[in-house]
Amino acid sequence: MSKLWGGRFTKKTDQLVEGYTASILFDKELAEEDIQGSLAHVTMLGKCGILPADDVDKIKDGLLKVQSMIRRGELEFNISDEDIHMNIEKALIDEVGPVGGKLHTGRSRNDQVATDMHLWLRKRVIEFVGLLAKLQKALIGQAKANLDTIVPGYTHLQRAQPILFAHHLMAYVSMFQRDAERLMDSYKRINVLPLGAGALAGTTFPIDRHFVAKQLGFDAVYENSLDAVSDRDFILEFLSNASMIMMHLSRLCEEFVLWSSTEFHFVELDDAFCTGSSIMPQKKNPDVAELVRGKTGRVYGNLFGLLTVLKSLPLAYNKDMQEDKEGMFDTVRTLQGALQLFAPMVSTMKVNKDRMRQAVNQDFSNATDIADYLVGKGMPFRQAHEVIGKTVLYCIQNGKFLLDLGLGEFHQFSKLFDQDIYNVLQPERVVNARNVYGGTAGNQVSEAIGRAEEAVGRTNGWFEEYFVKSR
Repeated sequence: MSKLWGGRFTKKTDQLVEGYTASILFDKELAEEDIQGSLAHVTMLGKCGILPADDVDKIKDGLLKVQSMIRRGELEFNISDEDIHMNIEKALIDEVGPVGGKLHTGRSRNDQVATDMHLWLRKRVIEFVGLLAKLQKALIGQAKANLDTIVPGYTHLQRAQPILFAHHLMAYVSMFQRDAERLMDSYKRINVLPLGAGALAGTTFPIDRHFVAKQLGFDAVYENSLDAVSDRDFILEFLSNASMIMMHLSRLCEEFVLWSSTEFHFVELDDAFCTGSSIMPQKKNPDVAELVRGKTGRVYGNLFGLLTVLKSLPLAYNKDMQEDKEGMFDTVRTLQGALQLFAPMVSTMKVNKDRMRQAVNQDFSNATDIADYLVGKGMPFRQAHEVIGKTVLYCIQNGKFLLDLGLGEFHQFSKLFDQDIYNVLQPERVVNARNVYGGTAGNQVSEAIGRAEEAVGRTNGWFEEYFVKSR
């Protein structure tokens, strides 16, 4: 059978060209959205009197039959029909006859594919907001269980100051909250209808774009037909947001890999989220965390790939834009897999509180508090900094920690030290001394958890509202 667009051509398309330019092998992912958009489009054609009611009914029935065939896996997609739109249209014509060819009245594949991607991506963005909320809840659950767990805080991967483990986990809750808010904000730019823009200039038929938008649940329509068919900003924004989510996941993965090592032994990941070695029977490898960390690179690559495709394209549609889909699909699959795994991996993680406490007792992360102690006694901070630096050096040279020093040893460095220095140096005292908004003191972290739960509740409410709308 000749191409549905083949009237102007005198030769068949070269088979190599067919294989190279066809997108059906990957854009078949858009089948449901393509039929959804077509049903709304043909309903509008009937409402506007462009097609008679009998034709509209036949086309609708045919589309639903094709949809059922696709869902049952009975429709064979053909490379010679190029893409999902032409495959579905051909199947429709085979089902209902020439009247099926009237479906394409008043639209182009250019505005059709853009509509499909808007429909497809908005569902995934809603899903990811829900998955992020689940991950946040898992982190909050671990934070609540570890409000009395003290762990070394690090800068430059060197022990810096003791903090609550709950405080550390809540930092990631904040990161993922920003991620969720970015996704929710991007939804309003995804939820704009391009259909009706035609190939680039609109159509001569008296269509009603706002009617179609209402049918499909879009909040607005594109103002400019050229922009409607050539805009891929909404995909770039998603890929950028997905890259940041993967970056945050990757940072947490790096912590899990370090913390679960013998050298740290701060946490133990559940067996269900680890693998073994083919040669070393003692091994328990944090493969999920490592693989998420590794897959972050491919998500970055998809973002930069599409940015490069679009960087020099003149208006309006160009075949280059066929490259907008595979990276989007791959990023969605990659992010989906990571987020689905992360919440249960976090919630089943065992925390070694004793090992964390041992680490805090065997370092100099309470040194800043001694400097603050001397400042409180009237010593300028810079002088106090130097005094404590020399005190720490003395400890290193003598194989001691600050709590091991006698008062006489402290007096070698300053007569301002008194017996109360030993209370100041206790990890609990050090942690709870940071009693400022956003600090690591126990009451501050408890209040932060409460605020986070409220924020996650709002996020989850948005997810539930829009999830119902998307069904």
